[in-house]
Amino acid sequence: RVCIKCGGDGMFRCTECTYRPVLCSMCCIEVHQLNPFHKIEMWAGTFFEDYSLRLVSFIMHLGHGGKPCPHSGYPGCNISPSMEDEWEDMDTAGHPPHLARPEGHSCLTIVNVNGVHYCDVQYCNCNGAKGSQLQLLRAGLFPVTRDCRTSFTCHVLDDFLQDNVECGTSAMNYYSKIQRMTSSTFPHLVPDRYRELLRVSRAWRNLKLLKWKGFCLGSCNLDHGGLVLFYPACPQPGINIPEMDDVELSHTYDNSWKYSHIVVLDGNFKAEHMVPKNAGNETWLMDGQGYMVASQDYKTYLGGTTNKIMHSDCNNNCAISQANHHRGQLASMGIGECACARHGCFIPHLMVDFQKGEQQVNMDYALVHVLHHEMNPSQ
Repeated sequence: RVCIKCGGDGMFRCTECTYRPVLCSMCCIEVHQLNPFHKIEMWAGTFFEDYSLRLVSFIMHLGHGGKPCPHSGYPGCNISPSMEDEWEDMDTAGHPPHLARPEGHSCLTIVNVNGVHYCDVQYCNCNGAKGSQLQLLRAGLFPVTRDCRTSFTCHVLDDFLQDNVECGTSAMNYYSKIQRMTSSTFPHLVPDRYRELLRVSRAWRNLKLLKWKGFCLGSCNLDHGGLVLFYPACPQPGINIPEMDDVELSHTYDNSWKYSHIVVLDGNFKAEHMVPKNAGNETWLMDGQGYMVASQDYKTYLGGTTNKIMHSDCNNNCAISQANHHRGQLASMGIGECACARHGCFIPHLMVDFQKGEQQVNMDYALVHVLHHEMNPSQ
């Protein structure tokens, strides 16, 4: 057990560095200044056991590329012991060393793709230094609350969004995987940050959409559906085809198909939404800026429009017989959308929800708005 850097007593082994090097305590801290979330093991006499960089006295320095601040920094965010106890509410007796609850107020709970870590953080205290939240963001950490007690790495948030889209992984299953990666033997001892993952992943997705659209703080003046993209291959006057006033349409198939816009309407009655317990506390991150229609305009339309009850000659036509069916505790019984029939792509700001079955009044609202989205009536 010889340290590969200084030749000293190698007590620690990094399981994530290339070749799994054996290091002494000082070299282990030096090597991981820019890799603070690597997992390490400590020699226990006959085997290597799970350990953590924090227990080797590793401190994550912010603001100076991993080096200590020349003005000594400040170790915490003026966190009182009562605030810390509010986040860590589990008994640490008998915990493995790397899962034991930290007592220092400068210690953050950080969720990364390889597990949950306790990490001592020292902020920059130079003149003109930014606040703790901005320092964490510049280090690739997304703070969950204003007191910065828990943070998620940008890497884990991106990884969750990709797993959610490509693999259909729910937030609960994803965080259960994180807990088991932290400790496969004692996953129940890992701090539970499932609710925080739900909240911060929505904010992270919204921030990425704003970034891709080129908006910064305080400049988010968007039209309806402005945060999402429509499929570029669909014919859109002035974008990928000439303006319709400059096009001489022919009734023959050879000419008209290039400029025609074929739209289909369909519904999904599996996408149910429960009535929120505290509706007043609900916050819209992108009301009307995505695929769903703006809520207030939609409610105003439904309140002032009478739905015509249809009658069918067919025996037990579910689409008509359940049009006015209402289920308790459900805010919406499904969603309806307009899509391009050629490519199957949803059209922004045209997705509506159904309050009572498949009523025509809901789809009429979406159909009317089709003509206002990059389309000319002549198409």
